[in-house]
Amino acid sequence: MKSKSGAIFLSGLIAGTLDILAAILIYAVILNKTSAIKILQSIASGVFHKEAYTGGSQMALYGLLLHYLIAFVFAWFYFAVYPYFSFLKKNVYRSGIIYGVFTWIVMNLVVLPVVFPVLPAKNFDFPLVLSILILIFCIGIPIALINKKHQLLRK
Repeated sequence: MKSKSGAIFLSGLIAGTLDILAAILIYAVILNKTSAIKILQSIASGVFHKEAYTGGSQMALYGLLLHYLIAFVFAWFYFAVYPYFSFLKKNVYRSGIIYGVFTWIVMNLVVLPVVFPVLPAKNFDFPLVLSILILIFCIGIPIALINKKHQLLRK
């Protein structure tokens, strides 16, 4: 894809889809800890607070839209900073891993504490590692790969 905006849109769409599917597959289907609707409502609760959990499928839709908005922002940000950081250009998989970890840091140490001032303590355990791996493989690497393909097509 030669268009930068098209590549950003595609990477946000793919990353957002992979991330939400991973969350639903792992937490709702495999671990049976919640439902897909509750996952989406919890995303919506960042804006709508407790009302998100009583709003049914409409709030789930808002959660999905918010999820994609966040994915598009992370995709746009990667494309924006890529030209200024030479280490991102050296190895696409290393860049994707770094960006996935960066995404986890931003979401869990900046965004979530601002939106939800009272959060449970984070422990270095399997759920934390799993959440980082999801962002590496569903956000970081796909965005880095699409950006790399975009850079190659521009030449």
